[in-house]
Amino acid sequence: MADEKFNAEALAKPTSDDGSELPPPPSNYVYKLDLRLIPLLGCTYTLLFLDRTNIANARIEGLEKGLNMPSNGYNTCLWIFFIPFVLVEIPTNMIMGLPRVKPNLFLGGSMLVLGVISMCQGLTHTYGGLLACRFLMGILEATLPAGAALLLSEYYTRKEQPLRFAMFFTFGVLGPLVSGLLAYGIRRMNGVQGKEGWRWIFIIEGLATIAISFLVFLYVPNFPEKTNILSGADKEHLLEKLRRDKGDQKLSMKSVNWLAVLSDWKIWLPTMMFFCCDMTAASIVSFTPTILTELGWKAERAQVMSIPIWVTGFVFELGAGYLSSRTGWRFPFILFGITLATIGWIIQIVYSESKGLAPGVRYFSLFAMSAGTFLQMAMTMSWMTNNLRGRASVAVGTAMILGLGNCANFVASNVFIKGEAPFYPTGFRTGLGITVAGAAFCVMHVALLWWHNQKLSRKRAEVGGEDDQREYRYQY
Repeated sequence: MADEKFNAEALAKPTSDDGSELPPPPSNYVYKLDLRLIPLLGCTYTLLFLDRTNIANARIEGLEKGLNMPSNGYNTCLWIFFIPFVLVEIPTNMIMGLPRVKPNLFLGGSMLVLGVISMCQGLTHTYGGLLACRFLMGILEATLPAGAALLLSEYYTRKEQPLRFAMFFTFGVLGPLVSGLLAYGIRRMNGVQGKEGWRWIFIIEGLATIAISFLVFLYVPNFPEKTNILSGADKEHLLEKLRRDKGDQKLSMKSVNWLAVLSDWKIWLPTMMFFCCDMTAASIVSFTPTILTELGWKAERAQVMSIPIWVTGFVFELGAGYLSSRTGWRFPFILFGITLATIGWIIQIVYSESKGLAPGVRYFSLFAMSAGTFLQMAMTMSWMTNNLRGRASVAVGTAMILGLGNCANFVASNVFIKGEAPFYPTGFRTGLGITVAGAAFCVMHVALLWWHNQKLSRKRAEVGGEDDQREYRYQY
């Protein structure tokens, strides 16, 4: 039975095949990696959520009227962004994993062009121009979060990953938080240089993206085996630690069985779980400002009142990541997050059916939804990468979970019908159903992992010990 338990101590002190422990590192380089990797890579995820939320903030400030958009124009702007985002996510991540591709140039170049196009949203004078910008942004943003997650997963052991991914995804929560603050301040620029306030939201946030891209060019490192940010001794220790924790990673993608990788249930089930939790995130991000104003708060106050919602997600995400790293468990935290999100959806449905406006209670439900959904995102990503071996699998997995998983935005942008505001019964019922489906996928995933570990334990017992590690124990 001891073999069935997660061995946190073994992960903290990886051992070689002969049982010898890895000697202590020459220096505490993990914190150096944290400072070098997480803030800049996290900014790539912030941009994704910033671009989701700034259009919602711009809507409050008069975007639809300013461009004479049709009645369904706003929803179209939301889903047209995610068509290219989903289609090019996997190919771009496979390209980034190639030996000759440098992550800083790949990610920095994408971010630079993205910033320019983001600014163009505030300069266009037609609805068609806005749609074109949104489509091009989807192509460029597809390279950013998945590529950043791939690079991040390469530098940390399975024990270290939950907290680091929580920190990474926390930058996603900062997107709507920063967007709300900026929108609150930028709305006062209405009329500056003859431009409406909603235009300045896009222009200033585009300029910020361009500025960050230069930092990515300068400071994002290469993959661990080629990194130059660590001393020789530290680099050697890092590579050995990663080898003992994850096995020998395939650096060449030429010999990979892509069919096996693309059909791996250890990728597909977490992707479906991510899809289900992202339904909640997409709904919050896209419609919270509108819901707050329709509950009676004016635009200026609605921008500010959205900020505590994202702060709550921030706190729960980091707290769960820390506890997961300490305990070694993943799925209990995911189920807890699903429970919180479910409570939020149920509250919305109750008041949708009762037709009774209760701003305080509905406002509380958004906190439960934020805490539950962002907790799940970080934990699901960490859980998936913990159970994959090889750069090819991780590249495809991180791309699928952020690409196909984000398809929930297609659903969210179409089930919140403008004519049903402010109760949105169709949207809330759909959100609840998809969230509950996420719980089913989580239980199924745990069952398959447990079944594999049981089978592997019996196999190892028959041969009298460990096998050659081509098969390995999955983590729960």
